[in-house]
Amino acid sequence: MITGASTGIGRECAAHLARLGFAVLAGVRNDADAKTLEAIGDVKAIRIDVTCPDSIAAAVASVQCIVGEAGLCGLVNNAGIGVFGPIEFVSMADWRRQFDVNFFGQIAVTQAMLPLLRQHVAHVGPWSARIVNMSSIAGRLAQPIFGPYCASKFAMEAFSDSLRLELRGQGIHVCVVEPGAIDTPIWHKGFETESAIAEDHPARKLYGAAIDGGFAAAKKAAKSAIPAETVAKAVAACMTRRRPRTRYLVGMDAKSGAIFRAVTPDRVVDLIVGKVFAMP
Repeated sequence: MITGASTGIGRECAAHLARLGFAVLAGVRNDADAKTLEAIGDVKAIRIDVTCPDSIAAAVASVQCIVGEAGLCGLVNNAGIGVFGPIEFVSMADWRRQFDVNFFGQIAVTQAMLPLLRQHVAHVGPWSARIVNMSSIAGRLAQPIFGPYCASKFAMEAFSDSLRLELRGQGIHVCVVEPGAIDTPIWHKGFETESAIAEDHPARKLYGAAIDGGFAAAKKAAKSAIPAETVAKAVAACMTRRRPRTRYLVGMDAKSGAIFRAVTPDRVVDLIVGKVFAMP
């Protein structure tokens, strides 16, 4: 079961896992996306809105009918959005929307699907079921102007670590995939935020340089973004390896960013990130 499978990483994960022989249940929110996904092959679209309890309950019932006694061998928590802007000027409604989709929604889906994952372990054996949580290098390395998105991914990292420890005794693997710049529609949606912060917006007076530098850095990264298939291969490794790694960094920018954050003092990180974002 893959959430957020309509476009980008989720869609590519659905296609890639189907090619590998998995029976894929792809979470979508509308009929048009369902139709195009089911044309891929062994993919069944499941309607689900990760922010709606009733939608999640209906999806679980659908999944239960499909998998039967065998249960669910894997859950990929991929649904996500990006909310951007200076922390001071991001409304609380937008903060909640960011976390409702990227964090609370993932928790709700995991809670609902865990009985089906345990059912698979009971049917096949320990460590046959896996949960894959889609994070980001932004879950290790925070950036100005992208604070809400980064915060949601930092939270996802902690959630994954706690969940992995809690499920050890139940024989369920928990993996985290941390991509860098990936060629998906989320970039273009993010750039729409830049145009929404008009020149006369109050945020420009205090954070104009950071806004311009942040989106300039993002546009530069987008030009060298790697295909979503690369992330799908990491997800496939989580699903197929006998003993998958707990974390998979995807892309050279993610790998170098993780090393940089791990060995560099905070003040130096601030200076370097500030320079990259052309901040004063």
